[in-house]
Amino acid sequence: MADGPIREVEMAARATWKGFLKVSLVNIPIKVFPATESSATISFNQLHGECRTRISQKRWCAHCDREVPNSEIVKGYEVERGRYVVVTDEDFEKVRPASTRVIDLVQFADESSIEPMYVDRTYYLAPDGGVAAEAFAVMREGMKGKLGVGKLALYGREYLVAVRPYQRGLVMYTLHHASEIRSIDKVEELQAVPEKVKPEEIKLAKQVIGTFEAPLDLADYKDEYREGLQRIIDAKVAGEEIVAPEIEAPARVVNLMEALKKSLDTVSAAKKKPVRAELPRQAAGKKRARA
Repeated sequence: MADGPIREVEMAARATWKGFLKVSLVNIPIKVFPATESSATISFNQLHGECRTRISQKRWCAHCDREVPNSEIVKGYEVERGRYVVVTDEDFEKVRPASTRVIDLVQFADESSIEPMYVDRTYYLAPDGGVAAEAFAVMREGMKGKLGVGKLALYGREYLVAVRPYQRGLVMYTLHHASEIRSIDKVEELQAVPEKVKPEEIKLAKQVIGTFEAPLDLADYKDEYREGLQRIIDAKVAGEEIVAPEIEAPARVVNLMEALKKSLDTVSAAKKKPVRAELPRQAAGKKRARA
Protein backbone atom coordinates (compact mmCIF):
# COMPACT_ATOMS: atom_id res chain seq x y z
CA MET A 1 0.00 0.00 0.00
CA ALA A 2 1.39 3.42 -0.97
CA ASP A 3 2.26 5.83 1.81
CA GLY A 4 0.60 9.22 1.92
CA PRO A 5 -2.48 11.00 3.23
CA ILE A 6 -5.84 9.24 2.98
CA ARG A 7 -8.17 11.26 0.80
CA GLU A 8 -11.89 11.26 1.40
CA VAL A 9 -13.77 10.15 -1.69
CA GLU A 10 -17.00 12.11 -2.07
CA MET A 11 -19.70 9.57 -2.84
CA ALA A 12 -22.59 10.33 -5.17
CA ALA A 13 -25.75 11.40 -3.36
CA ARG A 14 -28.23 8.59 -2.73
CA ALA A 15 -31.97 9.13 -2.92
CA THR A 16 -33.98 8.42 0.25
CA TRP A 17 -37.43 8.68 -1.39
CA LYS A 18 -38.93 8.33 -4.85
CA GLY A 19 -42.33 9.51 -5.99
CA PHE A 20 -44.03 12.33 -7.85
CA LEU A 21 -44.15 16.12 -7.55
CA LYS A 22 -47.71 17.15 -8.38
CA VAL A 23 -48.88 20.63 -9.36
CA SER A 24 -52.50 20.58 -10.50
CA LEU A 25 -52.58 17.99 -13.33
CA VAL A 26 -48.79 17.92 -13.81
CA ASN A 27 -47.03 14.91 -12.25
CA ILE A 28 -43.22 14.81 -12.36
CA PRO A 29 -41.28 11.70 -11.26
CA ILE A 30 -38.71 12.84 -8.69
CA LYS A 31 -36.08 11.65 -6.24
CA VAL A 32 -35.48 13.16 -2.79
CA PHE A 33 -31.93 13.58 -1.44
CA PRO A 34 -30.85 14.80 2.04
CA ALA A 35 -29.30 18.27 1.70
CA THR A 36 -27.48 18.23 5.05
CA GLU A 37 -25.35 15.79 7.03
CA SER A 38 -24.06 15.57 10.57
CA SER A 39 -21.01 13.41 9.88
CA ALA A 40 -18.74 16.14 11.29
CA THR A 41 -20.02 15.39 14.80
CA ILE A 42 -17.49 13.67 17.07
CA SER A 43 -19.20 10.65 18.60
CA PHE A 44 -18.36 8.96 21.89
CA ASN A 45 -18.98 5.55 23.42
CA GLN A 46 -19.92 4.97 27.06
CA LEU A 47 -17.19 3.13 28.97
CA HIS A 48 -16.86 1.70 32.45
CA GLY A 49 -14.49 4.22 34.05
CA GLU A 50 -12.74 1.55 36.13
CA CYS A 51 -11.70 -0.86 33.34
CA ARG A 52 -12.40 1.17 30.16
CA THR A 53 -14.76 -1.52 28.83
CA ARG A 54 -17.57 -0.40 26.55
CA ILE A 55 -21.00 -0.43 28.21
CA SER A 56 -23.61 -2.67 26.58
CA GLN A 57 -27.21 -1.51 26.27
CA LYS A 58 -29.59 -4.44 26.79
CA ARG A 59 -33.34 -4.65 26.19
CA TRP A 60 -34.55 -6.07 29.49
CA CYS A 61 -38.04 -7.23 30.43
CA ALA A 62 -38.61 -6.67 34.14
CA HIS A 63 -41.65 -9.00 34.15
CA CYS A 64 -39.90 -11.98 32.51
CA ASP A 65 -36.56 -11.10 34.13
CA ARG A 66 -34.58 -11.72 30.93
CA GLU A 67 -33.07 -9.99 27.91
CA VAL A 68 -35.46 -9.64 24.96
CA PRO A 69 -34.26 -10.14 21.33
CA ASN A 70 -35.37 -7.78 18.55
CA SER A 71 -37.64 -10.49 17.13
CA GLU A 72 -39.86 -10.22 20.25
CA ILE A 73 -40.10 -6.41 20.30
CA VAL A 74 -43.45 -4.84 19.30
CA LYS A 75 -44.73 -1.26 19.29
CA GLY A 76 -47.26 -0.32 21.95
CA TYR A 77 -49.39 2.80 22.42
CA GLU A 78 -50.16 3.63 26.06
CA VAL A 79 -53.92 4.28 26.34
CA GLU A 80 -53.72 4.64 30.12
CA ARG A 81 -51.00 4.12 32.70
CA GLY A 82 -49.68 0.56 32.32
CA ARG A 83 -52.19 -0.42 29.59
CA TYR A 84 -51.08 -0.62 25.96
CA VAL A 85 -52.51 -1.30 22.52
CA VAL A 86 -50.07 -3.15 20.24
CA VAL A 87 -49.74 -1.66 16.73
CA THR A 88 -48.33 -4.05 14.12
CA ASP A 89 -46.58 -3.47 10.78
CA GLU A 90 -49.84 -4.42 9.07
CA ASP A 91 -51.61 -1.62 10.96
CA PHE A 92 -49.03 0.90 9.71
CA GLU A 93 -49.55 -0.35 6.14
CA LYS A 94 -53.28 0.43 6.42
CA VAL A 95 -52.45 4.11 6.90
CA ARG A 96 -51.30 5.04 3.40
CA PRO A 97 -52.20 8.65 2.56
CA ALA A 98 -51.65 9.95 -0.97
CA SER A 99 -48.50 11.68 0.29
CA THR A 100 -46.69 8.33 0.54
CA ARG A 101 -46.09 8.54 -3.21
CA VAL A 102 -46.98 12.12 -4.18
CA ILE A 103 -45.88 15.58 -3.01
CA ASP A 104 -48.99 17.53 -3.97
CA LEU A 105 -48.31 21.28 -3.91
CA VAL A 106 -51.73 22.74 -3.12
CA GLN A 107 -50.76 26.36 -2.45
CA PHE A 108 -48.13 28.85 -3.62
CA ALA A 109 -46.87 31.96 -1.86
CA ASP A 110 -43.93 34.35 -1.89
CA GLU A 111 -40.65 32.52 -1.06
CA SER A 112 -40.15 34.77 2.00
CA SER A 113 -43.50 33.74 3.51
CA ILE A 114 -42.11 31.13 5.92
CA GLU A 115 -40.27 32.09 9.09
CA PRO A 116 -36.98 30.14 9.57
CA MET A 117 -38.25 28.70 12.89
CA TYR A 118 -40.77 26.59 10.97
CA VAL A 119 -38.04 24.78 8.99
CA ASP A 120 -37.09 21.33 10.28
CA ARG A 121 -34.92 19.59 7.64
CA THR A 122 -33.78 20.34 4.11
CA TYR A 123 -33.78 18.08 1.04
CA TYR A 124 -32.94 18.38 -2.66
CA LEU A 125 -35.41 17.32 -5.33
CA ALA A 126 -34.21 16.02 -8.71
CA PRO A 127 -36.01 14.51 -11.72
CA ASP A 128 -36.22 10.71 -11.78
CA GLY A 129 -35.12 9.92 -15.33
CA GLY A 130 -34.36 11.91 -18.46
CA VAL A 131 -37.99 12.13 -19.57
CA ALA A 132 -38.91 14.01 -16.37
CA ALA A 133 -35.99 16.47 -16.65
CA GLU A 134 -37.69 18.92 -19.05
CA ALA A 135 -40.93 19.14 -17.08
CA PHE A 136 -38.87 19.51 -13.91
CA ALA A 137 -36.92 22.44 -15.41
CA VAL A 138 -40.10 24.16 -16.64
CA MET A 139 -41.74 23.90 -13.22
CA ARG A 140 -38.55 25.14 -11.52
CA GLU A 141 -38.49 28.26 -13.73
CA GLY A 142 -42.21 28.79 -13.26
CA MET A 143 -41.77 28.77 -9.48
CA LYS A 144 -39.05 31.47 -9.41
CA GLY A 145 -39.66 33.75 -6.42
CA LYS A 146 -42.38 31.43 -5.08
CA LEU A 147 -42.65 28.39 -2.85
CA GLY A 148 -45.22 25.63 -2.97
CA VAL A 149 -46.74 24.03 0.14
CA GLY A 150 -47.90 20.42 0.36
CA LYS A 151 -47.48 17.17 2.31
CA LEU A 152 -45.13 14.19 2.21
CA ALA A 153 -45.13 10.91 4.12
CA LEU A 154 -41.54 10.15 5.10
CA TYR A 155 -39.86 8.04 7.81
CA GLY A 156 -43.13 6.85 9.33
CA ARG A 157 -44.98 10.16 9.55
CA GLU A 158 -46.58 12.80 7.35
CA TYR A 159 -44.78 16.11 7.00
CA LEU A 160 -45.90 19.53 5.94
CA VAL A 161 -43.39 20.61 3.26
CA ALA A 162 -42.40 23.69 1.27
CA VAL A 163 -40.69 23.47 -2.14
CA ARG A 164 -38.85 26.28 -3.93
CA PRO A 165 -36.30 26.65 -6.77
CA TYR A 166 -32.63 26.40 -5.84
CA GLN A 167 -29.86 26.65 -8.45
CA ARG A 168 -30.43 23.86 -11.03
CA GLY A 169 -32.92 21.98 -8.85
CA LEU A 170 -35.58 22.34 -6.23
CA VAL A 171 -35.11 22.40 -2.48
CA MET A 172 -37.71 21.01 -0.08
CA TYR A 173 -38.11 21.91 3.59
CA THR A 174 -40.00 19.72 6.04
CA LEU A 175 -41.88 22.13 8.29
CA HIS A 176 -43.14 22.25 11.84
CA HIS A 177 -46.90 22.68 12.10
CA ALA A 178 -48.11 25.93 13.64
CA SER A 179 -49.29 23.94 16.70
CA GLU A 180 -45.67 22.87 17.33
CA ILE A 181 -44.35 26.43 17.60
CA ARG A 182 -44.40 27.78 21.12
CA SER A 183 -45.83 31.26 21.51
CA ILE A 184 -43.27 33.93 22.34
CA ASP A 185 -45.80 35.26 24.86
CA LYS A 186 -44.96 32.27 27.06
CA VAL A 187 -41.51 33.77 27.75
CA GLU A 188 -42.31 35.80 30.87
CA GLU A 189 -38.94 37.55 30.90
CA LEU A 190 -39.92 39.44 27.73
CA GLN A 191 -42.67 41.26 29.62
CA ALA A 192 -39.97 43.50 31.11
CA VAL A 193 -38.67 44.58 27.66
CA PRO A 194 -39.74 48.19 26.95
CA GLU A 195 -41.78 48.87 23.80
CA LYS A 196 -40.15 52.28 23.23
CA VAL A 197 -36.46 53.20 23.46
CA LYS A 198 -34.48 56.42 23.05
CA PRO A 199 -33.99 57.52 19.38
CA GLU A 200 -30.36 58.51 19.99
CA GLU A 201 -29.58 55.01 21.31
CA ILE A 202 -31.24 53.42 18.26
CA LYS A 203 -29.15 55.65 15.97
CA LEU A 204 -25.91 54.63 17.66
CA ALA A 205 -26.91 50.96 17.68
CA LYS A 206 -27.54 51.10 13.92
CA GLN A 207 -24.13 52.72 13.38
CA VAL A 208 -22.38 49.99 15.38
CA ILE A 209 -24.26 47.25 13.50
CA GLY A 210 -23.48 48.96 10.18
CA THR A 211 -19.73 48.70 10.80
CA PHE A 212 -20.03 44.89 10.82
CA GLU A 213 -22.10 44.59 7.64
CA ALA A 214 -20.57 42.43 4.88
CA PRO A 215 -21.70 39.91 2.26
CA LEU A 216 -22.64 36.69 4.04
CA ASP A 217 -20.83 33.45 3.22
CA LEU A 218 -21.49 30.74 5.82
CA ALA A 219 -18.46 28.82 4.51
CA ASP A 220 -16.34 31.40 6.36
CA TYR A 221 -17.56 30.04 9.70
CA LYS A 222 -15.96 26.90 11.15
CA ASP A 223 -16.98 24.60 13.98
CA GLU A 224 -14.37 25.82 16.47
CA TYR A 225 -15.76 23.69 19.29
CA ARG A 226 -15.36 20.49 17.25
CA GLU A 227 -11.86 21.50 16.12
CA GLY A 228 -10.83 22.23 19.71
CA LEU A 229 -12.27 18.94 20.91
CA GLN A 230 -10.42 17.08 18.16
CA ARG A 231 -7.13 18.74 19.24
CA ILE A 232 -7.68 17.54 22.81
CA ILE A 233 -8.40 13.99 21.61
CA ASP A 234 -5.29 13.99 19.37
CA ALA A 235 -3.18 15.30 22.27
CA LYS A 236 -4.46 12.57 24.59
CA VAL A 237 -3.64 9.92 21.98
CA ALA A 238 -0.12 11.38 21.73
CA GLY A 239 0.23 11.49 25.53
CA GLU A 240 0.31 15.29 25.60
CA GLU A 241 -1.57 17.67 27.87
CA ILE A 242 -3.51 20.74 26.79
CA VAL A 243 -4.06 23.61 29.20
CA ALA A 244 -7.47 25.22 28.84
CA PRO A 245 -7.32 28.94 28.01
CA GLU A 246 -8.81 31.37 30.50
CA ILE A 247 -12.08 32.86 29.32
CA GLU A 248 -13.06 36.23 30.72
CA ALA A 249 -16.72 36.81 31.44
CA PRO A 250 -18.15 39.73 29.39
CA ALA A 251 -18.53 42.94 31.32
CA ARG A 252 -22.06 43.95 32.30
CA VAL A 253 -23.40 46.98 30.42
CA VAL A 254 -24.07 49.73 32.94
CA ASN A 255 -24.30 52.70 30.58
CA LEU A 256 -25.71 51.74 27.16
CA MET A 257 -24.79 54.99 25.39
CA GLU A 258 -21.20 54.78 26.66
CA ALA A 259 -20.90 51.13 25.55
CA LEU A 260 -22.25 51.98 22.06
CA LYS A 261 -19.86 54.92 21.67
CA LYS A 262 -16.88 52.84 22.77
CA SER A 263 -17.89 50.09 20.32
CA LEU A 264 -18.05 52.59 17.48
CA ASP A 265 -14.70 54.16 18.43
CA THR A 266 -13.02 50.74 18.71
CA VAL A 267 -14.19 49.59 15.28
CA SER A 268 -13.32 52.94 13.67
CA ALA A 269 -9.82 52.88 15.17
CA ALA A 270 -9.25 49.33 13.94
CA LYS A 271 -10.26 50.31 10.40
CA LYS A 272 -7.98 53.37 10.40
CA LYS A 273 -4.95 51.41 11.69
CA PRO A 274 -2.29 51.44 8.92
CA VAL A 275 -1.29 48.09 7.47
CA ARG A 276 2.48 47.59 7.45
CA ALA A 277 3.65 46.43 4.04
CA GLU A 278 6.41 43.83 4.20
CA LEU A 279 8.51 42.88 1.19
CA PRO A 280 9.08 39.20 0.49
CA ARG A 281 12.42 38.06 1.98
CA GLN A 282 13.98 37.41 -1.41
CA ALA A 283 13.00 40.82 -2.77
CA ALA A 284 14.20 42.55 0.39
CA GLY A 285 17.56 40.79 0.13
CA LYS A 286 18.05 41.96 -3.48
CA LYS A 287 17.25 45.53 -2.43
CA ARG A 288 19.92 45.47 0.28
CA ALA A 289 22.45 43.98 -2.13
CA ARG A 290 21.96 46.84 -4.59
CA ALA A 291 22.52 49.38 -1.81
